[in-house]
Amino acid sequence: MFSGNRLLRPTHHTPEKLLTYECGVDPVGEGWAQSHIRYYVYAYLYVIFAVDAVFLFPWATVFAGLGWVSVGEMAVFIGFLAVGLVYAWRKGVLVWT
Repeated sequence: MFSGNRLLRPTHHTPEKLLTYECGVDPVGEGWAQSHIRYYVYAYLYVIFAVDAVFLFPWATVFAGLGWVSVGEMAVFIGFLAVGLVYAWRKGVLVWT
């Protein structure tokens, strides 16, 4: 199926197709922008703690009915995240240089 699409598609290469698309506005400057690698680290940490919030908020709403076993399980879960955060901190990942 993929090879059929490749064979049947139109292949008219024009200079406009090689330009960066900027929401219908004429492109300005280069299309390749470099970002510092630290932005990716902070984005990754944000995703980790956002997933933590996805698990923590529903648990907190039914916390009273679950008992001490669930408190222990959530403490272990938060402990794993805390250990990971301390590890990243000690490795110097969170230092902006």
